[in-house]
Amino acid sequence: MSANAKLLIMYLGIDIGGTKTLIASLDESGVIKESIKFPTDQNYKKFLKDLAEQIDKLENKDFHAVGVGVPGPGIDRASGTLLNSSNLAWHNVSLQDDIEDLTRTPVAIENDAKLAALSEAMVIKDQYQNVLYITVSTGIGYALVVNQQIDVNIGDGGGRTILLEHEGKSVPWESFASGKAIVERYGKMAKDIDDEETWEAISRDLAKGFVELIAITEPEVIVMGGSVGHYFDKYKKPLANELKKYHVPLIKMPALVEAKRPEQAVVYGCYDFIKQRFPNASSNK
Repeated sequence: MSANAKLLIMYLGIDIGGTKTLIASLDESGVIKESIKFPTDQNYKKFLKDLAEQIDKLENKDFHAVGVGVPGPGIDRASGTLLNSSNLAWHNVSLQDDIEDLTRTPVAIENDAKLAALSEAMVIKDQYQNVLYITVSTGIGYALVVNQQIDVNIGDGGGRTILLEHEGKSVPWESFASGKAIVERYGKMAKDIDDEETWEAISRDLAKGFVELIAITEPEVIVMGGSVGHYFDKYKKPLANELKKYHVPLIKMPALVEAKRPEQAVVYGCYDFIKQRFPNASSNK
């Protein structure tokens, strides 16, 4: 790689999941140049060792800033500490400081759903300013982006914190509408479900939580992400029909769209986030 090309790769995005971690280097324009996926070790010290080894494999390691997405709900944004996570056995770890030590670069951490939401909001910023992002996979996550800025007060707890009536009980929305719940009830993953009746039933469950979030956030558009969101074409119509049943004059139903970059939304969001957080990073090296 030439010296000129080397200068193009300036940022690192790290998407830490419960089972896999994706790292990606992005140039100044936000184009992914390299990416590596590896297992997320539940032992935090072992994870840091693995992360260092994988970053060392990247051709260009001269980063100007690093963004890190982690599954919620517990982030101390002031200190960059991950207090707890629904998918990781890590508690009170100094994630920001540790990755700064590892990369010798400024680091910012944020909830992964919020970063994915920011990424998707930036893609459609010329059409919508108030964007609600909902990711349906093993669990349910959501985030709100207003005028290309993450609302940190919305969504850290995800679908487990929204209590709804289901089969005569008040239960977390996630417990009956997530990808995990779909597999448990129907014995199939979203990609394998094709019959309209099943998708109508799934849409009824999804709509209950959607209506709650629409009332709270009043979005112009809802972007569907996650593994279930990837098959949005299969249930876009029945979901829209279910939402029409809840229509009231004071609440305008938002547009419904599929995420543009579902697999890499978090690392793209890392790029957008650190460009906002560290606007002068590229001139400091």
